[in-house]
Amino acid sequence: MMMEAQQKLINIEIREVIRLLMNDRKRIYLYSCIAGIIGVVLAFATPKIYKSTVMLAPEESGNGFSGSLSSLASLVGMNMKIGQSGDALYPEIYPDLMTSTQFLVGLFSIPVTTSDAKEHYTYRDYLENHQKEALYDYPMIGLKLLVEKLQNKDKNSTNHQPDPFRLTKKEERIAKSIAKKINCLVDKKTSVITITVTDQDPLIAATMADSIQEHLQEAITVYRTQKAKNDLKYLNQLYTEAQQQYQKARHAYAAYCDAHVNVTLQSVQSKIDDLESDLQLKHNIYNQVVEQLQLAKAKVIERTPAFTIVQNATVPNKHSNMPKIVTLIIWMLIGFLFRFGMIVWNNRKSFVNI
Repeated sequence: MMMEAQQKLINIEIREVIRLLMNDRKRIYLYSCIAGIIGVVLAFATPKIYKSTVMLAPEESGNGFSGSLSSLASLVGMNMKIGQSGDALYPEIYPDLMTSTQFLVGLFSIPVTTSDAKEHYTYRDYLENHQKEALYDYPMIGLKLLVEKLQNKDKNSTNHQPDPFRLTKKEERIAKSIAKKINCLVDKKTSVITITVTDQDPLIAATMADSIQEHLQEAITVYRTQKAKNDLKYLNQLYTEAQQQYQKARHAYAAYCDAHVNVTLQSVQSKIDDLESDLQLKHNIYNQVVEQLQLAKAKVIERTPAFTIVQNATVPNKHSNMPKIVTLIIWMLIGFLFRFGMIVWNNRKSFVNI
């Protein structure tokens, strides 16, 4: 019985299917034409989008410069340990960095200019008030506007300074919209970063691609040099204190010696020796701090990454939308498949044998 149940397979009569299709060809043509018209209308009602691409190669994290500095420092008796700590910000996590709230909010205030009307906006204002919507988006947009009107929320003006820690709903939508327009890919073999920005205006797409590249470089630079700059700031404070103490000790020693130039008392000589020892101590501390300060300045330079721009941002001349003819063919195929499914379902008993 089990074998008989497994042998009851669906057997489709191809000739019967072809006959039904030929008999129903007028309606098939009608369904395909209607679907094609719908597809063309939607294609023309969809705003054109443009893509601009930037490619850059970051500096490899290594100890080449660090090793050179360490070698030079060892020649003069300095202990310089640079480049021995790992770098947690490697290229593979750059896409995550670019979709972070802090990074996206930093793009709100970038000035942009449209290519046709030559109007100037901030990127936030452009996305919020000057975007064209596709025809199929209007029902959802109307629903959102109705909900916002009923809730009577998010009345913040565009002059409101966004706080990445606490965004309003409108600011959060804008940030998500920007994240969708940015695509960042990293080649694992070459570490080349490819940033692609999509926008409805070609000039704005190129402007944002260039600006995002600069923001990414700045964010990476800040991260990699932050500790070195903090160390440099601290050493500057130590340098100021050491210099003041050394100057104070020098003046105290000189003043006491001048005041007792012809005095041969043992107590005076002992005081002079103490002041001289203190002066020598302050001088040694001062020299050590100066050496460490110079090394800290070199460390900031060493930690500052370099980027090679493989491909600059350019204004695209051609949109990236799907060609209208391809859209027409796809929708006509959808109309045919829809009618074909109806035929198969309505006449399943006449050409399917179980």
